[in-house]
Amino acid sequence: MDETLGTALHRWRDRLSPADVGLTSRPGRRAVGLRREELAELAGLSVDYVVRLEQGRATSPSAQVVASLTRALQLQPMERDHAYRLAGLLPPQEGTVSTYVPAGVQRMLARLGEFPVGVFSADWTLLSWTPAWSVLMGDPSARTHDERNLARAVFATGPSRLTSWPVLQDRDALKLALVADLRTALIDYPRDRGLTDLVEELRSTSTEFARLWDEGTVGPHVSARKTVVHPQVGEVICDCDVLTVPGCDIRLVVYTVAAGSADAEKLEFLRVTNGARADGPSPPGPGLFSTP
Repeated sequence: MDETLGTALHRWRDRLSPADVGLTSRPGRRAVGLRREELAELAGLSVDYVVRLEQGRATSPSAQVVASLTRALQLQPMERDHAYRLAGLLPPQEGTVSTYVPAGVQRMLARLGEFPVGVFSADWTLLSWTPAWSVLMGDPSARTHDERNLARAVFATGPSRLTSWPVLQDRDALKLALVADLRTALIDYPRDRGLTDLVEELRSTSTEFARLWDEGTVGPHVSARKTVVHPQVGEVICDCDVLTVPGCDIRLVVYTVAAGSADAEKLEFLRVTNGARADGPSPPGPGLFSTP
């Protein structure tokens, strides 16, 4: 009998333990691997849709849904491509921006729940985040794929924002770095239509982006001090660092506060009052995609 996407999803779900995704296994747990409810939460899909996929009653998931599931299930590249084929889709092609987050990075994020961490692709689209990121910056899950792009948010002429409330920072340095990154990405991923469209959009809608792009500006990402103006606790001063993963073209944006500081107390208060636990699941970005 040929394997279906549903049977493969079930098999991959069974091999993951709660600890692999940052969940605490409760005493008396009988389920082998992840429950459907847990996979649905991690993938940002409804439980009913995951059930229908596994039972073969939903047979045409979108590429965004498959990407969400493959990240939540921590699949290796060959397994990810197999999932796309089982869904009747072409796997991501070379020369296009990858949304693949290695399993090791996902396990690390699951254990960094107390830190606000966002994972971005090469075109600066937010892929996944820790619970503390949602608490500090606002929950990104309600935002569309386009709204989760940092470059679009920074250079937007309208009210578009990646965060739910103001973040005060040296925007000039950030803009230089983003333009430089997109220029490099366009060289590395010449076949990515989404990336090409993003650059063309920003050049036509933002005179500042167009000027920086035409000037061939270059600016590296450096550690920065940022102030998050949170509606519950007021200003939270954070250090922001951008980390890269060798062999994988993703960026980890990490926010930290000085231990024992008033900012640390504010962040802890937000974590407690908003229910963001260090052992909670790390929602992947495609949780942003709507369920078919």
